[in-house]
Amino acid sequence: MDRVLMPETGRPWDDIHAEMMDRGANDAKWRDGKTAVYVFNAGEDVARVQKAAYTAFMSENGLGPLAFPSLARMEEEVIQMALGLLHGPEGAAGAITSGGTDSITMAVKAARDHARAGGRARERANIVLPQSAHLAFDKASHLMDIDVRRIPMKDDGSYQADVEAMSAACDGDTIMMVGSAPNFPHGIIDPIEALGEAAAAKGVWLHVDACVGGYFAPFARMNGVPVPNFDFAAAGVQSMSADLHKYGYAAKGASTVLFRSEELYAHMPFDLKCWSGAQMKTPTLAGTRPGGAIAAAWAVMNYLGIAGYRRLQGMVCETRERVDAGVRALGFEVLGAPMLGITTFRHPEHHSFAVYGEMYRRGWFTSVTREPPSLHLMLSPKHAEVADDYLADLKASVEAVAAGSTGAKVEARYS
Repeated sequence: MDRVLMPETGRPWDDIHAEMMDRGANDAKWRDGKTAVYVFNAGEDVARVQKAAYTAFMSENGLGPLAFPSLARMEEEVIQMALGLLHGPEGAAGAITSGGTDSITMAVKAARDHARAGGRARERANIVLPQSAHLAFDKASHLMDIDVRRIPMKDDGSYQADVEAMSAACDGDTIMMVGSAPNFPHGIIDPIEALGEAAAAKGVWLHVDACVGGYFAPFARMNGVPVPNFDFAAAGVQSMSADLHKYGYAAKGASTVLFRSEELYAHMPFDLKCWSGAQMKTPTLAGTRPGGAIAAAWAVMNYLGIAGYRRLQGMVCETRERVDAGVRALGFEVLGAPMLGITTFRHPEHHSFAVYGEMYRRGWFTSVTREPPSLHLMLSPKHAEVADDYLADLKASVEAVAAGSTGAKVEARYS
């Protein structure tokens, strides 16, 4: 695009606002429930709480707890509520980060420094994780010059981590094993207890990526879903990542990174004073930390409470079950046994990316999975209102593909 220069004089806000709304006219229609990725729509009442709390503290900076003790207290209370939900033992600790990638990066950093302090990773550190684990681990490892050992999933159709193969891949330079609850590609919870036992036997740190499920699975379990132990209740788990701006329904960007003990958490912050300025200590990757994100997370958690989260997550589970039944009736195979808000499915006769192309032309902005090629939904409470519309358009899309319509452009993009 041509270079855009700052205007010589300011423009009226009404004109600016009108242009912004016009530019957004072709964005994904998430408010209508036609988006099943990127946005978690829990309703207008939750959105009002998000916005009011965020704007009330949008100028405050979480970098300065002495200047803004209100933010420090809200962050600590969010962390304590998180640890209460995720069976954190006495003395467990954590911090609010800017998102799942930030949480994962800080957990990898803490595990690396912990390994160094204990004499591990004498040559070149590595982490061992299933093929389905999030790419944020690769990004963190790239930044810290750590090797990544991705291990194929079990070949039994469960789409779970292969504990035995992951254990065999560990050596004296392994600083971390990873499990997901659930993984993003398929929405499947890895066997966390078994991974914890394997990690303990190897003397390796186990991190559970619960960015998607951390603020979903506890309430699903309260509602009777048979969620297996995936959190600090599994003895081998040393750290967890759980995103507040996903199924915690907080404003972006907000996540939590949690540790079994203060001793483990102590390896995460950056603390330095050997420069001309004042000593600076940052608990996460960021320096400046938006006060609005902290305040909005605290406000939404208090607004919803356990009853509110149980209601919303129950809606999502019911909708996922309805979608799963509907896609099976159309001839799709649902991958694995999803329990939470993600479901992934493929058709035995028609390429998933071609079907996706037809759905996209009908206004749906969802996602796909590459291994194997599948359609992917990450559902929100709003989707309870539009699930039937989705299934009707999916039926029409399958019929269009069967009749010879092409999704070649979409297929090329994702292949």
